[in-house]
Amino acid sequence: MRPIPWINSRALGFLLARRPRLCPSRSFCGGGHPKNEEGSKTSGEERSDFRVHYENPSGFTSNVDGKRADFERLPPNRFLGFLPMDRKTMRKRLMDGPGFNARTALDELHLRISAVLVREVLFRILISINGANKPRCAKLAYKFFSWSGQQENYKHNTNIYNLTLKIFAESEELKAMWRLVEEMTENGLPVTALTFNILICVCGEAGMARKLVERFIKSKTFNYRPFKHSFNAILYSLLTVNRLIEWVYQKMLLEGHSPDVLTYNVILRAKYSLGKLDQFHRLLDEMGKDGFAPDLHTYNLLLHVLGKGDKPLAALNLLNYMNNVGCHPNVLHFTNLIDGLSRAGNLDACLYFFDEMVKRGCEPDVVCYTVMITGYVVAGEFEKAHKLFDEMIVRGHLPNVYTYNSMIRGLCISGKFDEACSMLKDMDSRGCTPNFSVYSSLVVRLRNAGKTSEANHVINYMVEKGHYLHLASRFKGYRRC
Repeated sequence: MRPIPWINSRALGFLLARRPRLCPSRSFCGGGHPKNEEGSKTSGEERSDFRVHYENPSGFTSNVDGKRADFERLPPNRFLGFLPMDRKTMRKRLMDGPGFNARTALDELHLRISAVLVREVLFRILISINGANKPRCAKLAYKFFSWSGQQENYKHNTNIYNLTLKIFAESEELKAMWRLVEEMTENGLPVTALTFNILICVCGEAGMARKLVERFIKSKTFNYRPFKHSFNAILYSLLTVNRLIEWVYQKMLLEGHSPDVLTYNVILRAKYSLGKLDQFHRLLDEMGKDGFAPDLHTYNLLLHVLGKGDKPLAALNLLNYMNNVGCHPNVLHFTNLIDGLSRAGNLDACLYFFDEMVKRGCEPDVVCYTVMITGYVVAGEFEKAHKLFDEMIVRGHLPNVYTYNSMIRGLCISGKFDEACSMLKDMDSRGCTPNFSVYSSLVVRLRNAGKTSEANHVINYMVEKGHYLHLASRFKGYRRC
């Protein structure tokens, strides 16, 4: 692998001492919404996508903040326990200066290298990536990856390679990423379903994606476990980009592989996403004829389909059927159903199933509350949204960035701009950092209402907090005071 130029060492010291903040989410693969550089949706009309979610048997999921999702099952923060010095000493040791050598500085730390340590350092780099520091993070990751891989009694495993690949992918260092894949196979390490997932997400051209799929199908080093076969691992990952699924499925059948429940779930999701409802229902019948009973994920999709089709009675019958066959609905099933009904505009049915969920002993979580709140805001019933917002806090559920975004939007629609600006600061003080969509949505609404001064105040607040400095130029006409 050819070397990449060295990295600013101050960033290394910062990352080694920084504790990551993880934000749980439930949407699968970002919901397919267009995103800005921060991973937040570009539109102020922000909704989370709850239509399909799988706990991936391969051990990784995708969420709104995709860069964290695949790797957030890391152990508790134990990295600092390996360090023979405190954080200030670490930063001082890694300060920039004439003749600085990152490798020498790392050697002088006398670290005891292990997979846990390397993984946590790389993970900290991953979650620190934004639009302004991509090249720096890629170089930093390469420096640490290269140095740690040369230490005694330690060798990188597949997980470390995957994590570094993810950093290169997020940093748009695609040549370095492909070189690392080659190095990985040359070292005899198996490529996994997660490796494929990372690579397929950066294959912008359909032809490039097809070549990648064919390469993995033929690969003898593809460790597709715990999936049934390589096709299932590939099909599951293709949900991320929502293409080539039908082509791979036909290829799978031609090669004599039989589908299982996971295969059917993926193809059903693809058929529904493409609007092929006749094929969706035929495939569902075929699944039953082949002797496969729907699992929790199948029901999850069916409930959302019924909800979005505004069929609450059919959804209620399905929920009762699930109970009768011992497949008890959980909060995710109700949330997907409510989300579908909300998109269909049937808020009365949303409230009915929200109450029904509680009656059945299923406690709504922050995601479910957010779906309800967003539905009311979109429908112009902000008072009901505010009541639910207060209720969720009383019940001990902390609002997330999507909850706040919906509430701020509702306040603006209601003309309560002062309260909207106060809520922005309130969420920040509660440790819930606003994403760029929250800022941009509030600024646009303030400007549309003729409140240019207040809009500039929000932008100044964002800049003073150090949030999204590289995106401040997107606000037309803004000049920092």
